[in-house]
Amino acid sequence: MSARKGIYNAPWEKSFDRILTPLEEFIHRQTTSGVLLMICAIAALVIANGPLHTQYEHLLHTEVGVSAGNFAFSLSIHHWINELLMAAFFFIMGLELKRELMVGELSSPKQALLPIMAAIGGMVVPALFYVAVTINTPGISGWGIPMATDIAFAIGALSLLGARIPKNLITFLIALAIVDDLGAVAVIAVFYTESIDLVAVVCAGGFTALLVVLNMVGIRRPLPYAAIGALLWVAMLASGIHATIAGIVVAFVIPIRPKFEPELFINRVKDTTIQMKKAITDNADIIHNTRFRGLVASLDDGARLVQAPAQRLEHSLHLPVAYLVIPIFALANAGIPVNFDTFGQYLQHPIALGVLAGLLLGKPLGIAGFTWFTVKMGWAELPDGINIKHVLGVGLLGGIGFTMSIFIADLGFTNAPEDLLMAKTGILLASALAGFGGFFWLMFQTRQSPTNGPEEKQTH
Repeated sequence: MSARKGIYNAPWEKSFDRILTPLEEFIHRQTTSGVLLMICAIAALVIANGPLHTQYEHLLHTEVGVSAGNFAFSLSIHHWINELLMAAFFFIMGLELKRELMVGELSSPKQALLPIMAAIGGMVVPALFYVAVTINTPGISGWGIPMATDIAFAIGALSLLGARIPKNLITFLIALAIVDDLGAVAVIAVFYTESIDLVAVVCAGGFTALLVVLNMVGIRRPLPYAAIGALLWVAMLASGIHATIAGIVVAFVIPIRPKFEPELFINRVKDTTIQMKKAITDNADIIHNTRFRGLVASLDDGARLVQAPAQRLEHSLHLPVAYLVIPIFALANAGIPVNFDTFGQYLQHPIALGVLAGLLLGKPLGIAGFTWFTVKMGWAELPDGINIKHVLGVGLLGGIGFTMSIFIADLGFTNAPEDLLMAKTGILLASALAGFGGFFWLMFQTRQSPTNGPEEKQTH
């Protein structure tokens, strides 16, 4: 029994609590995801350029699947990561987007307009830069690569500046990046789908309708959504539409409203607590006290129903996706062989140049330019404490494309490994330069105002 009355600890539980607590605190820091991504990207680069390169490539191309009789289904490990694990990433992204649209920064049209316009600028202008560099070359098909922003890296870099940065700037970046991701999903679905299987599309539509029905009849447990979502993923994979889109679809049908209002739940807790006290008074043997166990189960159900299923899932899955799925993606996709003797030639390639131009020039100009125009036209106002120099710094950080940019590059150059190598080279270099550039730009711009106090809004 614990020193604290009424708490039982297993023999080694206290020791493990002491070990795990600092780790848990570290994991919950906003910068951890970005740091972990960086470590995995560097590790992938080291492996791809070291003696384990052959084993690394062999592992990624190893086929894994299931078979039964005449039925067989398999994908390479690389495809399982990019198709299935990334569907989990898209699911979390969809939950975040749904929350922002329902109750967050994007729920009010007036609040949403500024980050939406900034995101549009951050997608359109980089794509135009890329097209201008790669026009009349086969590499033009990668125009969607510089449109994306890596949320984890960008927010991680911004968080490193701590109290020097206005809190509203992080909120602005999150809203902008979520809209940016939605745009990237739309681009993938519409422009990076090679062929369509109509039968599979009809099946996917049927599974989507079934998910909507689950929502409409009030199903709140995750298992039915997970089961039908898995079937939807298979149908999407067979249809030719990228299977990761299934994650977004499932996220959007998960209920966002709780069953119970907080006041009702509080009253039920009070009544249940009174009954539990009576039940334990009548029979102190908890193991054989069915009345007490029934009341505890009822309380557990109430605690579940007073929480929105979408937010509960977002909370429980955020850490595994951020600290397992995305690092695995980085390990599988960031490993590019670099020949330093010919590295200069890589950077002269139209695809690499297009990516660099899009992420390093197009992103900051698009985000800051569209933000300035929106404010100048009087359509929206900059949040308190933010000026246009801050927005330009966010635009630089928006040039960290990494996860989504590599993902789109894989789709755009599936059958062109040399072009994919050029694209990944440009992405990694541009993301590194954008991260350092945005960090130091904001550090110098805020060196005279290390607190979160309000600053005069500037649009010029």
